[in-house]
Amino acid sequence: MSKIEKKPPFPPFDLESARQKVQMAEDAWNTKDPEKVCLAYTVDTEWRNRSEFLRGRDEVKAFLYRKWQKEFDYKLKKELWGFRENRMAVQFEYEFRNSSGQWFRAYGNELWEFDENGLMRKRFASINDLAIDESERKL
Repeated sequence: MSKIEKKPPFPPFDLESARQKVQMAEDAWNTKDPEKVCLAYTVDTEWRNRSEFLRGRDEVKAFLYRKWQKEFDYKLKKELWGFRENRMAVQFEYEFRNSSGQWFRAYGNELWEFDENGLMRKRFASINDLAIDESERKL
């Protein structure tokens, strides 16, 4: 018998639990640990990240390993945009530098859907990158 995975807080969300869920996601992503981050998603999670479509926790984990092998000094900030029942809209920005030393700030929006156990079932992200000078960093 397999253990049921749970990741509180659980839907339906109120303002406090929605903000907590967003902060937990920000904190996890800032660890840059794919093994930890992927546990917030269902085993059959569905993602769109820019133009990449992922299906399942294993694909998400592989994506995160690739991401953080090329995005150095990564720092992320997320903010709750809105929520209803088991869904949230989040805006974010993050900064990183590439292997050549060029800094970037990425801006985006995410739409999230959670299952009854608090695991993210769907994540759809639209992201734009802006090349910046190191002196322009905010995070």
